[in-house]
Amino acid sequence: MTYLRHLLLGASTAALMAGAAAAKDDITIALQLEPPHMDPTSAAAGAIDSVLYTNVFEGLTRFMGDGSVVPGLAESWEISDDGLTYTFKLRSGVTFHDGTTMDAEDVKFSLDRIGADDSANAQKALYEAISEVNVIDPMTVEIKLSEPNGNMIFNLAWGDAVIVAPESIENIKQMPIGTGAFKFANWAQGDKVELTRNDAYWGDAPSLASATFKFISDPTAAFASVMAEDVDVFVSFPAPENLPQFEADPRFQVLYGSTEGETILSTNNKMPPFDNVKVREALAHAIDRQAIIDGAMFGMGTPIGTHFAPHNPAYVDLTAQSNYDPEKSRALLAEAGFPDGFETTLHLPPPSYARRGGEIIAAQLAQVGIKAEITNVEWAQWLETVFRGKDFGLTIVSHTEPMDIGIYANPDYYFQYDNKAFQDLIAKLNVTADPDMRTEMLAEAQQIIADDYVNGYLFQLALATVAKTGVQGLWENAPTQATDLTGVSWSE
Repeated sequence: MTYLRHLLLGASTAALMAGAAAAKDDITIALQLEPPHMDPTSAAAGAIDSVLYTNVFEGLTRFMGDGSVVPGLAESWEISDDGLTYTFKLRSGVTFHDGTTMDAEDVKFSLDRIGADDSANAQKALYEAISEVNVIDPMTVEIKLSEPNGNMIFNLAWGDAVIVAPESIENIKQMPIGTGAFKFANWAQGDKVELTRNDAYWGDAPSLASATFKFISDPTAAFASVMAEDVDVFVSFPAPENLPQFEADPRFQVLYGSTEGETILSTNNKMPPFDNVKVREALAHAIDRQAIIDGAMFGMGTPIGTHFAPHNPAYVDLTAQSNYDPEKSRALLAEAGFPDGFETTLHLPPPSYARRGGEIIAAQLAQVGIKAEITNVEWAQWLETVFRGKDFGLTIVSHTEPMDIGIYANPDYYFQYDNKAFQDLIAKLNVTADPDMRTEMLAEAQQIIADDYVNGYLFQLALATVAKTGVQGLWENAPTQATDLTGVSWSE
């Protein structure tokens, strides 16, 4: 009897242990911004990639946490000597979440869709060199370029170039179907997105069986949710003043990293008076970057003087060119015909860097006579009014796309900067493969936009992630806006 009782107790203990282990295959991730929809190939919102990049959707190539670009749905590729033909060998046995096969026809469909006349792809300009996409056989696709592009493998890793299928494209904004390690399960708008493990995944099976992304925009609510352990991870935690408290609590770990996020006071270069370079220069000298970093970000952030990440080897420190100098700012305004300043609008999307930073910037601008009327907008409204409508004077946003200085070569981009010399330089950069020459051109590009004071360059956004102690495999840095769960697990 005693032996039997011990045996039963042992079995119960084993069952409990197995149950406890099984319970650790789900995770709840909190983010500040909710995606406007679920199609990363037809919107500028990085919040879509934050949930779906690599998890649900995959491209021919992909970014890793260290910023490197590795094979994705393409297992290998060859580039012709003239740099005009890329031949990709696709992985075999890959299926979409609806069971249909992923093959060269899907790649052609996805890339042709980016370049279509009615394309809503936010980064369409990155792929303009693609002149044709040819299906060689089901597992081989050929991409022909009109001119060499040294960034093409890098560009194909962006969330804007993930592979989608014609069979599921009609409902992609509400029902995303990709090839990734996780399948979309549910979206309770205003609250959460749920993913489940894709048991038919072509690659290594993820440890997690399910993941829930919760959207918590308010910094106070963010703090409360983490402290109450309602969420397991908060990526890009929006209240940096609370981080020391988490560091001191053994229940949590704080991961500090960098992002590709150039945080800028975006300026409508075609709207008077910002069409005057002296006014834009005055704007730049009215801004005390360090006060913004200290006041809005509690010291987290690296000052920048141009649109380029300080951790990039090609970065040039141009912060001195737009140093804080209110007297110079007033003098420039007077020279431009605005001795008493002027009024403008300042649209602020939800992130803390914008809302908190905007209050500080508005106060700084007021000191030189620029009255900025603050309008707080939700993300969808920002995309509609500012990004697409170009109906703004000033706004604050962090551009989290990797090495995206090329956006300044697009005169139709929302800040509407139009400089032929800069456009020619970027066109030349795109066809240059020599690393030293590219570094020189990137330095020149940084200098041109700094000289033109296109935008107010504030700081490189830092990344602080708060997680429960047992979570491992999270990205510390953000080489692209993503929450890659494929390597995330709970420690034993």
